Amino acid sequence: MSWDYFALFAIVALLFWGWGAFAAWRGKRPAVVYTFTCLGLVVFFSFIVGMWISLERPPMRTMGETRLWYSFFLPLAGIITYGRWKYKWILGFSTILSLVFVCINIFKPEIHNKTLMPALQSPWFTPHVIVYMFAYAMLGAATVMAVYLLWFKKKGIERHEMALCDNLTYVGLAFMTLGMLSGAVWAKAAWGHYWAWDPKETWAAATWFSYLAYIHFRLGRPAAHRKALVGLLVSFLLLQMCWYGINYLPSAQGVSVHTYNLN
Repeated sequence: MSWDYFALFAIVALLFWGWGAFAAWRGKRPAVVYTFTCLGLVVFFSFIVGMWISLERPPMRTMGETRLWYSFFLPLAGIITYGRWKYKWILGFSTILSLVFVCINIFKPEIHNKTLMPALQSPWFTPHVIVYMFAYAMLGAATVMAVYLLWFKKKGIERHEMALCDNLTYVGLAFMTLGMLSGAVWAKAAWGHYWAWDPKETWAAATWFSYLAYIHFRLGRPAAHRKALVGLLVSFLLLQMCWYGINYLPSAQGVSVHTYNLN
């Protein structure tokens, strides 16, 4: 599978996701929503599998390749959220966010080759990245909900709406924790230590503690909705630094073992 086919697969997938989001917004039967959304997921994932076979490695090395997974997991997180809580708008937001990452990959393609540095030739590589990407997608959905509640909702914030943010954060933080643990085991096998306060690891720890602080704040002050949501947005900004911002920090250049994805 060549990267040249990405736009075709992505457009078809986005059309299916868009139809699913429109069906959810119009209150159509859930079966219709699930069908269109799942068809889009199948189409998009088939491209990922094709790239995996073509590259003879998981497509997770460059930022463009990780954006593939984020584009895939956003609608997946959206349909899970819709299935659990039936928010009609969530699929629309997840589709728009996925469209953003797809457009970045179309208009700013990156080099994709079979080269994989020795440290990445580990059985922990694939589950570590996939778990993290799903965590990012769930926490991204929680952020979308926070933005909606802070700036777009006309009436007061209700308890069940905050519960949605909380539940998405619980799931996202749980998967982030699994990602950190698998990363520690991987680091021990690759470099001989579980944790070295590498710049990437430091930002990962800051992000993890920030989301943990949000959960504790919610438990301690359940009525302080807006302050909690602002904290959730701050946590998401830290997540962006952890995910890709680290690649542009001067302190990480030539030092961090996690900046290989710029190659």
